[in-house]
Amino acid sequence: MLAICVSSTALAQVQTPQPSPSSKIYQTVGLTEVSAEFSRPAMRGREIMGALVPYGAIWRTGANKNTVITFGDAVTFGEQELAAGSYALYTRPGKDLWEVFFYSSSDNWGTPDPWDASKVAASIEVAPTKGDDIESFSIWFSNLHNNGGTLNIGWADTRVALPFGVPTVAKATASIEKALKKDPKHRDYYSSAVYYLQEGQDLNQAKAWMEKAIEGKDDAYWYFRQYSLILEGLKDVDGAIAAAKKSLALAEEARNPDYVRMNKAAIAEWSK
Repeated sequence: MLAICVSSTALAQVQTPQPSPSSKIYQTVGLTEVSAEFSRPAMRGREIMGALVPYGAIWRTGANKNTVITFGDAVTFGEQELAAGSYALYTRPGKDLWEVFFYSSSDNWGTPDPWDASKVAASIEVAPTKGDDIESFSIWFSNLHNNGGTLNIGWADTRVALPFGVPTVAKATASIEKALKKDPKHRDYYSSAVYYLQEGQDLNQAKAWMEKAIEGKDDAYWYFRQYSLILEGLKDVDGAIAAAKKSLALAEEARNPDYVRMNKAAIAEWSK
């Protein structure tokens, strides 16, 4: 009995909440995978910017081990290109201006000592904005679109927003060329046409691809819906209405109320 008690005591561990719990977020931006791994200190009634986080000093931008941002492809911040890889995220907060550093050594605890300027892969200056208090330090992605998004940093009443671009056009174009080179399927033509439509690229090429897609699958109401949008973009209003009516009939047969509604609205708009 004594041995069992001693063994149980030796194995017991106190479990309490972390004061700065760890977090990891993943986001696909266009065709690029992006992630952020960071710890989240809380305000807990403290004054943050200019006090706990002093102005003019390099900050680990979080707590504990340095915050790490990973980009699956090379990205751009304004005119600066940042190669694919993982970077420690450091900042130098200021009342009116922040400096943001992507540091190539990402295995530090806190800030590097000494700071090695040669390891700064990119640095960005950005003006902070004010808002309602964020209790726990936060990083998030917003304003997502095919070719980029915004990396946000926020704590207390301060936010910093960093727009960035991703190489979706180059990756998508290469993918289309590869898929259509050998034994393409109707869905390959469809995806290629829709991408060209969304990005405002060559609509005549998109039209040709969508017609190939419809040849392979002529009962897909979503194919005809996108075909109608391509034709409308080419100013072929009569063709667009005809394609929308075909999509409407197929959508009604399939009992898809969303496409029924969208096609009726488009037909009414284009018939004016």
